[in-house]
Amino acid sequence: MFDSANLDHTIDKDTWNREAPRLREALLNAQYDLAQSKRFPVVVVIGGVEGAGKSETVNLLSEWMDPRHLLVQAFPDATDEERERPRMWRYWRALPPRGRVGILFGAWHSQPILQRVLERTSEAELDQHIAGIQRFERMLCDEGALLLKFWFHLTKKQQRKRLRALAADPRTAWHVTERERKYARLYDRFASAAEHLTRATSTGEAPWIVVSGQCDRYRDLTVARTLLAAMRERLDEAPVERFADRNPPLLPPADGLNVVRALHLAQPMTRATYDKDLGRLQGRLAALSRDRRFARAAVVAVFEGNDAAGKGGAIRRVTGALDARLYQGVSVAAPTEEERAQPYLWRFWRHLPRRGRVVIFDRSWYGRVLVERVEGFCREPDWMRAYGEINDFEKQMADSGVVVAKFWLAIDADQQLERFKAREETAFKRFKITAEDWRNREKWDAYEVAVCDMIDRTSTPLAPWTLVEANNKYHARVKVLRTLVKAVEDAFDAM
Repeated sequence: MFDSANLDHTIDKDTWNREAPRLREALLNAQYDLAQSKRFPVVVVIGGVEGAGKSETVNLLSEWMDPRHLLVQAFPDATDEERERPRMWRYWRALPPRGRVGILFGAWHSQPILQRVLERTSEAELDQHIAGIQRFERMLCDEGALLLKFWFHLTKKQQRKRLRALAADPRTAWHVTERERKYARLYDRFASAAEHLTRATSTGEAPWIVVSGQCDRYRDLTVARTLLAAMRERLDEAPVERFADRNPPLLPPADGLNVVRALHLAQPMTRATYDKDLGRLQGRLAALSRDRRFARAAVVAVFEGNDAAGKGGAIRRVTGALDARLYQGVSVAAPTEEERAQPYLWRFWRHLPRRGRVVIFDRSWYGRVLVERVEGFCREPDWMRAYGEINDFEKQMADSGVVVAKFWLAIDADQQLERFKAREETAFKRFKITAEDWRNREKWDAYEVAVCDMIDRTSTPLAPWTLVEANNKYHARVKVLRTLVKAVEDAFDAM
């Protein structure tokens, strides 16, 4: 992977003086064209060995390009806030929107390499990180991002020489700390882990570009030329359908039976039983949220269901048991302009809770495989790949200690019609019924097929779906609370 970068690459001063001004102007023009078109984001990942000139090149690009359309983000040691969330959370927050260039200095590849070098993880765990990186980068490219990854390389001899030169110059001595010296002594381990990771994550859609860091002018010219060529090629080409081939169709079962139709939706429960069970379960949930072990966990509760199935009522019974300082409610509607400029999971990553907190989603990321699928708001290849991306998202949450509880509240068409009419006739409920609700009702069968596919493909051991028979609201609310309480208790038992 690093053989070519080991060669003695150099650029003389005359060539630099001739090339740099033209390159700078062309990069700036490409940046303005990108900002005007807003067709895609550019994600530039900068990695490599210590002393190879990573920060110098990032500083040069920052100087050459317009800072209004440029985002530069470095990733030092994780903060307490970042450690309390899934590992990729900090990187999702740093993604540039469409129309902007983001330079990510030491991104999602750095920590897996470092942890392996320091022998804090096994080779198998490094391979697990690599698989996650491959899925994440494939998702970015599928969402339309132009992803460029630069690995700055030095041989062991070149690195020692570079670090000595930096340490001897008062202007650059601050670059060489005891940490850099320690890592330099571990060069062979870093080289082995880095080659393994870069080779495995150098893919057709997101290859690593290995750059020799021996000559500053060669290094900077190579990165700037590559960035310009990639941006210009994407900007100048006509927009194309990235997935021309259709996926195999997802057909309903031949006998018409599915997981929704198999439910007995009219589960009996009297008001007296409901009041008794509600108080008991809310008390258990309140006690769990105050347990000292809760500070080591977090809860993400997802509520989906048919229109008028009672999601809001179920959510209120959950929040009624919690201290308002512990939870956040996220009501999901059509994406804003800011959210449409990012990969579709971005707006959900940003709401993930810290430890000791609860986030409740009223509608969620499942809109991609439900409403967006049925209404044609995204292409078939996009919602087809979303199943795997959602499973990966939820696995990352669960692996970081988040209790993921997902509820589908189901009612039949007759019950929905009765509730729609009741909402229209009740003054304080009229806001709950819209023309869109009536229109969605006309696509009942299409939504049912989409719901069953969603359940089959995203109900996993780490994040199972709970199907809630909701014709009787009392039963639905109690089942939601009972399931959530058990999920938190099981998480405590596993600690």
